Parts: sequence; C-alpha cells; structure tokens
Amino acid sequence: MSEKRELILAFESSCDETSVAVIEDGHVILSNIIATQIKSHQRFGGVVPEVASRHHVEQITVCTQAALEEAGITYADLTAVAVTYGPGLVGALLIGVTAAKAIAYAHHLPLIPVNHMAGHIYAARFVKPLEYPLLALLVSGGHTELVYMPAAGEFEIIGDTRDDAAGEAYDKIGRVLGIQYPAGKEIDRLAHLGQDTFKFPRAMLKEDNLDFSFSGLKSAFINTVHHADQIGETLNHEDLAASFQASVVEVLTTKTMHAARQLNVRQLVVAGGVAANQGLREGLATAIKASGMDLDLIMPPLRLCGDNGAMIGAAAHIELQKQQFADLSLNAVPGLDFPYGA
Repeated sequence: MSEKRELILAFESSCDETSVAVIEDGHVILSNIIATQIKSHQRFGGVVPEVASRHHVEQITVCTQAALEEAGITYADLTAVAVTYGPGLVGALLIGVTAAKAIAYAHHLPLIPVNHMAGHIYAARFVKPLEYPLLALLVSGGHTELVYMPAAGEFEIIGDTRDDAAGEAYDKIGRVLGIQYPAGKEIDRLAHLGQDTFKFPRAMLKEDNLDFSFSGLKSAFINTVHHADQIGETLNHEDLAASFQASVVEVLTTKTMHAARQLNVRQLVVAGGVAANQGLREGLATAIKASGMDLDLIMPPLRLCGDNGAMIGAAAHIELQKQQFADLSLNAVPGLDFPYGA
C-alpha cells in the first residue's frame, strides 16, 4: 500500500493579495492561486485596510475552489490546512484565518499557523533544499531584517530597520516622482537607465551593528527634489532613481555580507517583495563573487517574491513535522515578529 501524500492547503491574506495554494511535501506546487488587488488600491496611493478586507471576503472561496481544482484533489485528500496569522493587516488576516479554521473544523484536519515572514523565507525552498545554519535578508514594504536560522523553523532577528523599511522608502519616493503605487518595479527600471550622480547618504554603514535606516535617505531624496522644484530646476528622474537605489543596495549588501562573514553560513536567502529588485539581486551576486566566500545565494523566482499561498505551504511543512498545530481559538496577530537574537 502506497504512503499517503502530504498535501497542505495554504491560505495567505495578510495584505492585498488573496492567495490559496496546494503544496505537496513542502516543495512541490500543485496550485498557487493569487487574486491581486493592486488596481483597487492604486488610486489611494497605498493599501486601504477596509478595501483589502472586502476583497478578501469576495475572493477567498473562489480562490480555494480554484486551488483544489487546479491541484486535482478534494478536501478528503488533504493532510492539513495552513494559514498566515501575522504579521499584516488585522482585518485582512482574519479572513484567511476564519476560512482556514472553518475548513479544518469541517474536514477534521490539523490547523497550522504560519508566520508570514517565515513564508517569505521558505519561498526559497522551491529553488533548492535549505541548509542550516543560514542567513536570510528579508526585504519588503513593512520589513527589512537580517534573520539567522540555526535550524529548520528557528528564527532570530540579528539586524532590523530603525525606521522605514526599504520597500516603504521606495513607495514614498515614488510618490515624489509621480510613480503609481507600488513604485518599486518602476524605480528599479529607471535606476538601470541612470547614474548615481546625487551620492545620497548611506546610513549606519560604518556603525558596528547589523541594523538599517532608510529615513535619512528618503528625506535627502525628497529635499533634493523639492529644492530643485523651488528654483525651477529639472532633475533627471533616471539619475534620481539610480542614486536612490545605489544607496539602498549598498547598505543592504554591505550589512548582509558583514553578517554572513560573522556567522560563517553557507546559504544566503533573499526574501520578500523587494527581493524581486534586479539591482539588489545583481548587487548581492557581485558582492559574493568579489568576497571569495563559499556562500550560496538563493533567491525565489519573481512570481514567489510577492505574497502567495505557496510560500505559506512550504513553511507549514516544517511546522507539520514539528506537530505545531493551533486550535480553533487561533486569532490574527498583526504585530507578530520573530524573536530577537541575543
């Protein structure tokens, strides 16, 4: 008799994507349905929590049905149900948590709670097996963190942003340049066409820690543009984007390489929405090559850098092995974070 397949139905609804996936054995994507809301939020210049929650309510059952159909399975085939329970927007998280609890209850399945940021890291599992200890650079709209993983499912923050996250800074300067939300992709494109002529500050680069700060860079950028506007000077947007991105990439790369040397890790995972940034990908690859370190750089494919159910299913596979289950009292934890290292 053949062994039963491990099939996890995974929900992700932390922000402005409703996603449901079916993952086999933690690393095979049988389906990964994503309903994006970007067009609904663009006119507001950012995500509106109430609008996001309403979209999740409309999409969650449709995405669930589509995920099961695409995977060619029924509820009876499932091993467990997994869901992002934080961090994120509380109303948005609750839609996914409620759906997952209902299915787990109705079909007598274990319920696996997943940290959204762990999901981003485990998106790398679809590229190749992870080897511990490893270092992860988490860069998204809400987080910029260096995370040390001594073993599977164990996380320690060793570096964090003191103010704006990198993705947040991209969106804020995008508004100044008149670029629609989300601005990261367009700024990355412009940056590849320009030069680092403005030499914006590289905050905390010389400090003996692994923390980040992007607020000063954002302010320097905005002040430069406003001053030019006041004196009637037109600045080259491509050079502005290139100068901004050069600062972000240098700070992220320098701190990450410093951490990798300190910890003597073999793998570096780059995760989160900003992991799709080509400038950052190129910068890290160049830095690793120049360092001569035996460091394996793993970056998820672009389609798995944003929020998606597949990454939640990959992280849930580890929690399933550890029997880390939740009961039906599971609630959303919008401020959920990894523990800080000593």
